[in-house]
Amino acid sequence: MYAVIKTGGKQYRVAEGDRLQVELLGGSEGDVTFTPILVVDGDQTVTGPALSGSLVAGRVVGEAKGPKITGFTYRPKARARRRWGHRQHYSVVEITGITRA
Repeated sequence: MYAVIKTGGKQYRVAEGDRLQVELLGGSEGDVTFTPILVVDGDQTVTGPALSGSLVAGRVVGEAKGPKITGFTYRPKARARRRWGHRQHYSVVEITGITRA
């Protein structure tokens, strides 16, 4: 059985026991729940209002950092230069269970 969840503006396909990096969740380590968009159990696919009451349980096991992204902009003949960088922070979530209503 697997499910598709939505968090941080992105969708993830998860199964029990998976570890994934999601956008930084507020709060510290502990249990979290997600509402599934789609649940597939063998040949049966469930979506929409039939999922009311279904949950995907997970546990925040830590934090991770993404790759460093650097950029450089300049304007010719104006001596205007700007160098910038960014490194995204993620929460590492382990999926502990998928329940169907």
